[in-house]
Order: sequence, then C-alpha cells, then structure tokens
Amino acid sequence: MSQTVEALQAQALNLPAIERARLIEKLIASLDTDPDVETAWAAEVERRHAELVSGATLPLPGTKTLARLKAEFQ
Repeated sequence: MSQTVEALQAQALNLPAIERARLIEKLIASLDTDPDVETAWAAEVERRHAELVSGATLPLPGTKTLARLKAEFQ
C-alpha cells in the first residue's frame, strides 16, 4: 500500500461511524459503474415495487425468509 493510501486510511478510520459509512458508500459507488447495469437495476426495483403495491406479490417476514434460506443451504 502506498503512503498516500495508508495516510487516507488512517484519516478515514478516525472519522465518526456515520461519516465512514458515507465514505464507504461513495467509494463503492465509484467502482465499475455501468449505466446499463444501473438502469436495469432501477427497472427491476420499480417492477418489484409495483408488484408489492398491486398485491401481485406479498412480502415475507425477514425471519421466515432467513429460515427458508438456512434450510435450503444447509
């Protein structure tokens, strides 16, 4: 790691948690952003939201979803 990166890391680790979280979000968002992928995800989010609003799909409680996933992958 370069000295610049190490200095930035040290500064970042001294930030309050909320500011570190914001920094992480911005850094992750800066990686490999493909407009086509972002557009596809936005369309998928809208489609799923519309299904929930219309009642075509019902949300599952988190505990039930986690139990299903654990059972499927154990």
